[in-house]
Amino acid sequence: MLKPSFLLISALLASPVSHAQVFQRELGDFDLKLGTTPTRSMAQGLVKPTSSGSFHGGLDLSHDSGWYAGQWSPSVGLSPSSKLEVDSYLGYKQPFDQTLGYELGMIHYSYPKLETLDSHEFFGGLTLLGSRFGAAFSNDPDKRNSTLFADLGGNAPFGIGVSVKYTNHQLGNPVSITSGGYVNSFNDWSVKLSRPWMGIDLNLIYSDSNLNGGDCSAYSGQNAECDGLLTFKAERSFY
Repeated sequence: MLKPSFLLISALLASPVSHAQVFQRELGDFDLKLGTTPTRSMAQGLVKPTSSGSFHGGLDLSHDSGWYAGQWSPSVGLSPSSKLEVDSYLGYKQPFDQTLGYELGMIHYSYPKLETLDSHEFFGGLTLLGSRFGAAFSNDPDKRNSTLFADLGGNAPFGIGVSVKYTNHQLGNPVSITSGGYVNSFNDWSVKLSRPWMGIDLNLIYSDSNLNGGDCSAYSGQNAECDGLLTFKAERSFY
């Protein structure tokens, strides 16, 4: 099981990880990117590679026809506290014109050194008049997640971007809660308002779920908290 990951890991170790780097080269009709920072997000920004270890990176190969494939490793498992994970993806992205386009694809999540079962995620995206819409369905060993996403950036009122994410989680095994019942499924969502200001990205995010009180012991969703949470973030890129 380690052979498919050998090329990816060798490339990662050859690149310094203290600074995010991307190597790009054209190979005929193909475009190859190799780096220690993600070079692609999928389903119109809904599916984004993450990094969980000190050593991470991947490669991405795309064709002029719209097909793309690649591998991304959030962690190559070099430290005792990290485990090797390799995410392989295949997709097709095609813009009809500047106002309409679509994307379809699949990601395979594998853990070569663990007995954990592999999982898959299917995704799709649509661009319409500058706004982005995405959907994803993942089949994990312990639960199934169905997510809808909308980014109305192309129709932002007063220059304020609006994005919404909603996910339904179906648990593989019911989780007992303090009230004596069980939770088989739950929903969570988030709404983000964003606006650039003097080179700074300002974000106001509200997140919540349909669980509350003692039911939150069963929460394992996408938000930082089970209950309603209002967060303000100010980010600025220096390079």
